[in-house]
Amino acid sequence: MLWSLFKILLFVAIVVALAYGVQWILSLSGEVLITFAGSEYVLSPLMVVIAALIGLVVLWIVFKLLGLLVGFFRWLSGDENAFDRYRARSRERKGYEALSDSLIALAAGEAREATTKAQRAEKYLNRPEVTDVVVAQAAEAAGERDTASDAYKRLLRNDRTRFVGVRGLLHQELEAGHTDTAMKLAEKAFALKPRHREVQDTLLKMQARQEDWEGARRVLTAKLKSGALPKDVYKRREAVLGLAEARAKLAAGKPDEARAEALEANRLSPELVPAAVLAARMHIEAGEKRRAAKVLRAAWTKHHHPDLAATYAGIEPDETPGQRIKRFGALLKIDPDAPETRMLETELHLAAEDFPAARRSLGKLAETHPTARSLSLMAAIERGEGASEAVVRGWLAKALGASRGPQWVCDNCGTVHGTWVPVCTSCDAFDSLTWTEPARAETATAALPTDMLPLLIGEGEPDAEVPAPPPTLAAAEREASAPQDAPGGGGDDTTFREPKVTPPEAQTPRTVPNMAVVGTTRDVDEAVTLPAADAPPAPQDETPTTAGTSRM
Repeated sequence: MLWSLFKILLFVAIVVALAYGVQWILSLSGEVLITFAGSEYVLSPLMVVIAALIGLVVLWIVFKLLGLLVGFFRWLSGDENAFDRYRARSRERKGYEALSDSLIALAAGEAREATTKAQRAEKYLNRPEVTDVVVAQAAEAAGERDTASDAYKRLLRNDRTRFVGVRGLLHQELEAGHTDTAMKLAEKAFALKPRHREVQDTLLKMQARQEDWEGARRVLTAKLKSGALPKDVYKRREAVLGLAEARAKLAAGKPDEARAEALEANRLSPELVPAAVLAARMHIEAGEKRRAAKVLRAAWTKHHHPDLAATYAGIEPDETPGQRIKRFGALLKIDPDAPETRMLETELHLAAEDFPAARRSLGKLAETHPTARSLSLMAAIERGEGASEAVVRGWLAKALGASRGPQWVCDNCGTVHGTWVPVCTSCDAFDSLTWTEPARAETATAALPTDMLPLLIGEGEPDAEVPAPPPTLAAAEREASAPQDAPGGGGDDTTFREPKVTPPEAQTPRTVPNMAVVGTTRDVDEAVTLPAADAPPAPQDETPTTAGTSRM
């Protein structure tokens, strides 16, 4: 508004100035005498001013005519003229109109019309860096892969559009499943624009899938420098890559390099359970028991995982059950009310054959959070205290259809993994596994009908088949120490074989050998003493139910 007021005032000032100027000229006295070719002309001051203005107009017309004459001679000599410029402007206007229509049609989802308009714009405009991009996008939307591919290849010829061409071809190769070619294109795109987030994520995912850990670490560093990754997330993923590389070097027979990578991974992310387990094992092999215990306690503070307890037991494999309970006190007092802590303490007391203490340690966990493991522990307690076979079988029947407890679950696709891996085996997502209990609706076993319980419990039938309890801490230790397993695994797939026992005529208390890691030579196969037939136990159900989530 102020600018409009200023323009009005300026216009008024100019009009007033002209009026005063005309009035001043009219008020002048005297005459102007002009002599030309022997003739004299007498003019008033006003006539002189008018004559000067007419002279300026005539001079402007003369210069325009001279410019037209020069242009005519340049046209005769083959140079560009106004007509050519007019035609060029007309073609440019039509080309940009077609380009605009193409973009509008592409946004509206009319892919074929967008392709037609883009090709028309390409005909009028001599701007391939603009038209080829629209042609490629429209052709892809219309499903014309060959047309889009040709447009992307034309974009490779121009330095300004080379990245766009490489990125477009990369997407096409990924859709076609040509991973080798896609990897080369992704590396080329990363070299052209190392700060491009989509290219960084695509290349990192492909390198992790092909176990190119060194290349993945370079891309991860580039993401940190470009500001696309927070520092804490960078440390976590760098630890994951370091752990994967440590496993690879350990498998390749390079223990020293594997040790360095494992310790660095644990330093970057102390709460990463597989890294803590591998680092602790490295310390144990080197005789550094205190360091191993410190690493495991630090990880247990963040996450309570059975592998941590199994590795902690491996620090002193030859100790007695009483000594083990005393040594595990430092671990158990960190979070005594956690379900994993309660079950661990229960197993330790079962190994020491202290069944009342085992019952106190387990508390009401079998009722508040029933899982196959907690229910099996309850069955072992009942057996050790001399309960009837019907009671023991009742707990085991509940365990058969209960949750398997927390497992390694992919946050992206929900796939359950037996052991921790850096890349999901189903959706190829990197660093997506979480130690949690999957939804029961997706993975749990079908609920057992109520009328089936008498058959499972068996009213006084000592020879009925009893389902085997799930693996406990002992199974985790044996699996972790097995030479064929990958270090740092998080699975608990060990199965229990049911030993043969004598019929339960006498209701005297029975002992439960090594239900936990007691550091003796007794095999895990003797985990629970239960009456059963000679037939092998029923297969274990590994499908879990819903519970809390813990990212490790």
